[in-house]
Amino acid sequence: MVPARTLKHAGIVLVAGLTIAACHRPPPKPSMDEAARVEAAAKQYAHAQFMWRGRRVIALTRADGWTSLIGLHWLDPGTHRVGSSQDNGIRLAMGPAHLGLFTVRDGKVSFTADTEVTIDGFPVRSGVLRSDHDPNGASVLGFDGDKGQATVIERGGRLALRVKHADAESRVHFAGLTYWIGGQDWQVPARFIAHPAGKTLPITNIIGSTDDIPNPGVVEFVRGDKTYRLEALDEGEGTLFLVFADRTGGHGSYGAGRFIDAPKPDANGRLVIDFNQAYNPPCAFTPFATCPLPPPENRLDLRVEAGEKAYIKPAPPAKEAP
Repeated sequence: MVPARTLKHAGIVLVAGLTIAACHRPPPKPSMDEAARVEAAAKQYAHAQFMWRGRRVIALTRADGWTSLIGLHWLDPGTHRVGSSQDNGIRLAMGPAHLGLFTVRDGKVSFTADTEVTIDGFPVRSGVLRSDHDPNGASVLGFDGDKGQATVIERGGRLALRVKHADAESRVHFAGLTYWIGGQDWQVPARFIAHPAGKTLPITNIIGSTDDIPNPGVVEFVRGDKTYRLEALDEGEGTLFLVFADRTGGHGSYGAGRFIDAPKPDANGRLVIDFNQAYNPPCAFTPFATCPLPPPENRLDLRVEAGEKAYIKPAPPAKEAP
């Protein structure tokens, strides 16, 4: 007969052993349904990012995309002869030797052609050019068989001629985009906090002028154990326009900030900011753009290792020997 003390001791050892075994038992594997859901979500995320990146490159490299920009020429009051020849007051980087005569009077720009041109797709010899502040948008002056385009823009109370050409070196030799690794964890839930109706935020652009832009509210999100806020702008595109800088600026990302087009919030003020879709402003690709800079409120003390990296411009093509 086994003594009771021994049985008691054995029972304690057995319980202890079972307890230790339970503590070291591997966590249960996710069910097949859960594993399938995770895999499907990962595939959906990868496909969405692939499609977004493809659309982004297409938009940049269109014949009239940002990589086709070849000039920004200020138009002071008076008359300006424009063309690629040296005898013009405003000389184009490429295009006809003599495009025509631009006259600025009372804030309006009229044009008389020296070559075949179109305005908004129609052949003309002269006309008045709307600026990008016109409710109907800027007139498009086409030249070189519409491979070239000129539009009038207004910045800081001044008028300028923005010129694009499909044969621009920055477009023809576009080097492609590179990205931070990012991931699904950079699709960040956020809360929209509305400002009083009509509020604006002064936004300075890269050429030094400042405009008051509609500022409907702020988006608030948490990363780690810290809360961050980004002032949202409304440019009439049906999204919240976020212009931000972060700790990767100048250290892998474009130094003058990046943009995100975030969805508008639902009825409860909820939205998701996808930092994987943070993209470079046009100024990353051309010196002739007038990009908005991040306001002080949108400079994040955070490394956003997601979205586009800084664009690396290709080396200029070697010149042929004479």
